[in-house]
Amino acid sequence: QVQLVESGGGVVQAGDSLRLSCTASGDSFTRYTIGWFRQAPGEERRFVAAHGWNVGMTYYSRSVKGRFTISRNNAENTVYLQMSSLKPDDSAIYYCATYPIPDTPQVTNVNAYDNWGQGTQVTVSS
Repeated sequence: QVQLVESGGGVVQAGDSLRLSCTASGDSFTRYTIGWFRQAPGEERRFVAAHGWNVGMTYYSRSVKGRFTISRNNAENTVYLQMSSLKPDDSAIYYCATYPIPDTPQVTNVNAYDNWGQGTQVTVSS
């Protein structure tokens, strides 16, 4: 089973940037669509972005589109989430996860993912 580890979180000011990393072990990211989700205290876990395995298509939530960029480095078994123009509302624990279905119609659905990392905390102050 693939194991995922998120890193790169921290405390930043509004308008700053962070790059999160999701690194796999035990398997290659080439086999999976990888999604990023985030969860603030007392909130539901919500979709942020995803990178498809088949053609490398990317997906973004409306709230982050234009500010965040997801990318994949297969040689490093790592998916990155470059976050720019951060806002306090972006504060959350960020998780990456694997999507096991070959097609991607439910790529934004948290329940469609089957394997999760432990998350990395992002805090954006105003």
